[in-house]
Amino acid sequence: MVGSLLLRGMLVGIVAGLLAFGFAKIYGEPQVDRAIAFEEQTAQAAGEAPEPELVSRPTQAGFGLLTGVLVYAASIGGLFSLVFAYTYGRISSLGPRATSAVLALAAFVSIVLVPDLKYPANPPSVGNPDTIGSRTVLFFIMLVISIAALTAAVGLSRRLWAQYGPWNATIIAGAAFIAVITVAMYVLPTINEVPEKFSADLLWRFRVASLGIHMVLWTTIGLVFGAIAERSFADQGSRSASSRPALR
Repeated sequence: MVGSLLLRGMLVGIVAGLLAFGFAKIYGEPQVDRAIAFEEQTAQAAGEAPEPELVSRPTQAGFGLLTGVLVYAASIGGLFSLVFAYTYGRISSLGPRATSAVLALAAFVSIVLVPDLKYPANPPSVGNPDTIGSRTVLFFIMLVISIAALTAAVGLSRRLWAQYGPWNATIIAGAAFIAVITVAMYVLPTINEVPEKFSADLLWRFRVASLGIHMVLWTTIGLVFGAIAERSFADQGSRSASSRPALR
């Protein structure tokens, strides 16, 4: 059954990747083009020679983007299916659709939203190349803290469930998660390497588009995988019932 869910998860990830690619193509790539144009204008004004283009811009925005998004989405879909297989029936009594939707929401918050609030995505021409290593390390530290805090919050909620009830236990665990994230955001250094003349509107639109891509991806996975898992469990139950000997 796990292998079947894994395959379905990867297929759902590919579908989600296609939708995310469409969103990125419509809303994200125009912002990237504007950022590249700003970078080229800045280099010309400084008298710098243009950098050689190893991969053409149409290839980057077309086949390259599609390949990257699909590989990422298929991997995410597969991992999501494994987490679903472990969680379903163990963490709560929710059905397949609700479990999938809650898992997708939790993943979006912990993997995308929380790290993005501290270290948001930046378009080309934003960021010092000399600090890319340290910026990457800080982002992954924030990512690990977010996932660990959410996992701990879920465990705390389960321990408090019998004593305080589901709502109160969830509120207490949620408050603990927010407290840990607040401390982490305060302790970790802030990075601001946006050039002075860079368009604030472009920066905002790029970051919104980047967040939107992930939102499309996780929403699709959460809803579509839940529907497929529910159908799969229903079919399995029907086959099990039909294979039992009839009572005489």
